[in-house]
Amino acid sequence: MPIDAKLAEQLYRRAHAERWRVPRDRFAEALEPGAERGADVRALHLEDLALACGCAAGDEAAWEHFIRAHRPVLYRAADALDPTGGARDLADAIYGELFERSLFRYFHGRSSLSTWLRAILAQRHVDRLRAGRRLEPLTADESRASRSGAAEAGPYQTVPVEGRPHDAERPRYFVVMRDALTRAVANLPPRDRLRLACYYAQELTLAETGRLLGEHEATCSRQLARTRKVLRRDIEDALRTDGRLNAAEIAECVASVSEDAGPLDLRELLHADEPVAVRKKSPADRSTLREI
Repeated sequence: MPIDAKLAEQLYRRAHAERWRVPRDRFAEALEPGAERGADVRALHLEDLALACGCAAGDEAAWEHFIRAHRPVLYRAADALDPTGGARDLADAIYGELFERSLFRYFHGRSSLSTWLRAILAQRHVDRLRAGRRLEPLTADESRASRSGAAEAGPYQTVPVEGRPHDAERPRYFVVMRDALTRAVANLPPRDRLRLACYYAQELTLAETGRLLGEHEATCSRQLARTRKVLRRDIEDALRTDGRLNAAEIAECVASVSEDAGPLDLRELLHADEPVAVRKKSPADRSTLREI
C-alpha cells in the first residue's frame, strides 16, 4: 500500500538513503512491500533497505559498501555449510544475481540484509543436497533408515556413498572438462582473462587487481562474478555439444572433476596473461574449479 509522503520522508532520513543517492520516490516504493498486512514500516531494517536500493540502481559507493560488509558474511556462511569450500560457488552465484539486479527486488527489509542473504544461501544448499541425493541410489540399510525417520537428523546431514556413478567415467570426464575449460578460457576477452589471472593465478586481492586494471574493487568483484558465470555457461555448452553429455552426465562430470581436478589447474591456463612483475611466489589454492 502507498506510504504517506511525510512518513516516507522521515524514514528516508532515518535510513540515510542519500548516501547511496537513492531517489525518494524509489525508496518510498521499496517501503510498500514491507508494509503489507499492516506491518509497521518503522520496524523495517531501513538502512539495509536503502543500501539494497542503491545497489540495485548501480551506485558504485553502495556496491563497495555492500561487498565490504556482506561478502565476508556470506562466505563465512558458505564455509559453515560446507567446510570443504563446496558452497562457495553458491555464494558467488548469489552475488552474480545481485549484480544483475534481479535478486534485490525480493528484499523488503523485514530482516537484516545479512540474514536474508544467509537464508537464500542455506535454501540453495539444501536444494543442492536434495538434488544430489536423487542421483545417488540408497543402499538397503539407508533405505530402511530413511523410511524409519532418518530425516530427523536435519537437512544438512549427508550419507557417504561409495562407488558413485561418475567414478567409472572419471577419465572421460577429465578429458572433456579439460577441453571445455581450455576453450572457454580462450574465448574470453583479454581483459577478462587478465582479471582472472591476477585474482586466481597470482592470488592478488580484489583491491590489488582493481588497481592494476584501473577499476574500483566493487567493479572488479562484479566483473569476476560475470566472467565466472560466462565460463560456467560456456563449459556446460561445450560439454553438451562437443562432449555429447546429457544434463545428468554434465552434473556428474562437474562434480567429479571439482572434487579432484588432478593435474587440471586454472593457473596453467592463465599463465600466458600474467604480468610477471606482480606475480606472487606462493599462491594459495584459490584456482580450484569450485571457484569457477
